[in-house]
Amino acid sequence: MKTGLPSLRLRGDAPKPGRATIRPLADVPGALAAAAAAAGFTGAAGQVAEVSAPGFPRLVLAGAGADDWERAGGEAMARLLAEGATRAPRIALDLRFIPAEAAIAVATGAALRAWAPPIRRRAGAPETPRLVLHVPDAEAFAPAFDAMQARLAGVGFARTLVAEPANILTPESFAARLRHLRRVGVVVEVLGRGALERAGAGAILAVGRGSANPPRLVMLRWPGTTGADRLVLVGKGMTFDTGGISIKPAAGMEDMRADMAGAAACAGAVLALALRQSPAPVTAVLALAENMPGARAWRPGDVITTLSGRTVETIDTDAEGRMVLADALAWAVRHENPAALVDLATLTGSIVVALGHHRAGMFGTDAPLLAAVGAAGEVAGDPVWHMPIGPGHLEPLKSDIADLRQCASGRLQPDASHAAAFLRHFSEGIPWVHLDIAGVESREEADWRGPAGPTGFGVRLIDALATARFEDPHRAA
Repeated sequence: MKTGLPSLRLRGDAPKPGRATIRPLADVPGALAAAAAAAGFTGAAGQVAEVSAPGFPRLVLAGAGADDWERAGGEAMARLLAEGATRAPRIALDLRFIPAEAAIAVATGAALRAWAPPIRRRAGAPETPRLVLHVPDAEAFAPAFDAMQARLAGVGFARTLVAEPANILTPESFAARLRHLRRVGVVVEVLGRGALERAGAGAILAVGRGSANPPRLVMLRWPGTTGADRLVLVGKGMTFDTGGISIKPAAGMEDMRADMAGAAACAGAVLALALRQSPAPVTAVLALAENMPGARAWRPGDVITTLSGRTVETIDTDAEGRMVLADALAWAVRHENPAALVDLATLTGSIVVALGHHRAGMFGTDAPLLAAVGAAGEVAGDPVWHMPIGPGHLEPLKSDIADLRQCASGRLQPDASHAAAFLRHFSEGIPWVHLDIAGVESREEADWRGPAGPTGFGVRLIDALATARFEDPHRAA
């Protein structure tokens, strides 16, 4: 499985002379005081300085301030990868003088900033550097290192999937890549068009009907090792979204190859849990489709019968994400015995208007689960913001010819809340949280967290949620 991440190695000794080295600091030690002072470096959060030191061709000091260690790693790596800088094939992270938890954060930040999508690696392009972590005791550090690598692999896998263009990552090829998760103990089930027709999954079939690439519904099941409650993830996997008959404007449509970031995040989270042998049983249900115009495409005004049996009046074929999620949620409720449901989707432009590129929108029905997801987002660095589903968001979804309207019509609608209100019907009273990750699934410009492009938002959030809430068989969901 391609992750686009640098290789990492753990060592229990000092960096060898002649290596490019990153040294994260909160306070400047006496040995480096003169060089740091000359560079104006104080150890403040986000501060980076390259200084001269005997035996080191490049020594980068990274400030963590009070406790911003992940940023320190990312900022230092950004300096070493800067355009025009001499690229080092191997970079040492000197983590011997900081706490173990801080060391993990530094290494995480450095590795994520060094990520690069494999498809961009052309002849002559610099290779992703190897990272060597120097710690006081490699044996004692190994368990935390292994867990970190698992989480990084999940984020890298998600980012790499999102980076792929839609002519390479179709619903079929996406499902084929997910089959590789069997290597790490994940049970993979793929439903093609025939199986979806027999199941009555009318919503995902309608969305995919105009495309030459038929849809897939993929289940990734990690069995776990305890009798804990099962967390079920649901991911929107639109490998490309033209808007269908309600076609989008041409400007920016190329970005719609990332409309499968929710499914990618769910897949990355399952990979991370499997690699670190999480005791939590988790299933991901991924709705993979391509929304295209064509002679067989669905139309505004069509009434679609979903897998749940509910009928839906189509208003806008560009509101396709909530339709494929409706069938995926219905499958999850019917077949996966969830104690809790969490769906992730690049669902609405409305949430970007509300929250920009800073936080995902969080909606839901269960206060304890909402609190757990919110806390996991803060711990993992995937922050969310609680948004409302009120009675006023349900009224516009009433239909004269079906059980539900798919969305409201007219300008200046609170579409993110309408979409969440629509999806709530398909959770069937099970504790449920919906994360609208539009706006945070990619970044327009490089920063300390990574290069421009996919972020892998949601992978670490789900890992943190599983750790805190679903790995203890004695804890109720």
